[in-house]
Amino acid sequence: QLVESGGGSVRVGGSLRLSCVASGATQDIGCMGWFRQVPGLEREGIGSIDSDGITTYADSLKARFTISRDNAKSTLYLQMNSLKPEDSAMYYCATTGDRVCGLLLRYFHYWGQGTQVTVS
Repeated sequence: QLVESGGGSVRVGGSLRLSCVASGATQDIGCMGWFRQVPGLEREGIGSIDSDGITTYADSLKARFTISRDNAKSTLYLQMNSLKPEDSAMYYCATTGDRVCGLLLRYFHYWGQGTQVTVS
C-alpha cells in the first residue's frame, strides 16, 4: 500500500514537500516514482529513484523538483520549489516492485491514491 501526503494549496513561487509511505511487502518496493495528472490529460512522469538512489527526472521539471527516498522508513519524497500554476495536479507515487526503473507508466504496477496540489 502506498499513501501520499503533503499536498495542499500554495502560492506561486512557493514550495511543497510530498511524502509517500509504503507498507506491506516493503522489501520488494524496487523503483519508486512520482507522477502527476490533470483531469482530461495523460498521467505525466516527474521522476523516479531506484533502490540505490539513482534518479531519473523529466527534463522539464528537474530544475525545480527533487526526489529522494528513505529506505529505512520505506518513504519516498518529492521536494517541489518555485511552484507554478501549471504544477497544479493530482500527484501520485508508484512503485515497480522490481529493479526496472524510469518514467514509463507501464513499469509501475502499484499506485497510491494521490494527493492534490493547487498553485495559485
